[in-house]
Amino acid sequence: MSEQEQADIRLEFARLKQDHADFDAAINAMLETGCDPLQIQRMKKKKLALKDRLRSLEDRIIPDIIA
Repeated sequence: MSEQEQADIRLEFARLKQDHADFDAAINAMLETGCDPLQIQRMKKKKLALKDRLRSLEDRIIPDIIA
């Protein structure tokens, strides 16, 4: 993997990590205000999808090392 590809992946990782934190804050605010539970559940699913994408990118950045 080239340096540019790694830099692009790291940039996307940082952006998605910020989005994940934003979803977390939004969900907490929604819970405090007593929003619609269905809307909260949708936000949690989106947050989980972001977490899965973050793991995928992390796996591409840090290759498996066979001992």
